[in-house]
Amino acid sequence: MRTNIPRLPPLTDDQLDAEQEAIIAPFREIGADFGVSRALVRHPVALKAFRTWATYVMIERNPLPEREREILALRTAWLVKSGYVWSRHIPYGQKAGLSAEEMEALKRPPSERAWSAADAALIATADALISDFFVPDDVWDSLSTHFNDRQCMDAIFVVGHFAMLAMFLNTAGVPIDGDVALDPDLDLRPRTPADAA
Repeated sequence: MRTNIPRLPPLTDDQLDAEQEAIIAPFREIGADFGVSRALVRHPVALKAFRTWATYVMIERNPLPEREREILALRTAWLVKSGYVWSRHIPYGQKAGLSAEEMEALKRPPSERAWSAADAALIATADALISDFFVPDDVWDSLSTHFNDRQCMDAIFVVGHFAMLAMFLNTAGVPIDGDVALDPDLDLRPRTPADAA
């Protein structure tokens, strides 16, 4: 979290117009009526396009396995300091088979854990893309040793998706959903004198 007061807060049911309600209804039906969609629905055309892309990036039609996608999502969330994405993806990471220790290790330099070669390649890919918007030859060679061309492309797409989403969530100040907890390491809101007391 970066702001104390949301700039584009999630819309409540009574604030939705008919078009927005039609877009939110499918999220509600599948139990994914989260703050991110409630904030993005302020721009219905953008949310419709976003939903198509996000569904590809994070659902089974993506040939990159779920666990590997979550490594990329969580590493990216940590690197771009998105408390919302991090908190939202902890349950997804658990469902994908990541241990609490592995997810915590995604906050630290990769050398501090004995990652598999494939996991290390994913982490190095996220690190390179966030720091330089480019995957250097040595990282690409490692990534492409473990993943096919489409999976390598999807690794880039997952990192890019969550970097873009974090830009929106961090700037809009979308609050953390009530069913997940904000990681204190990602609470970057400005402190007031009252907070210090």
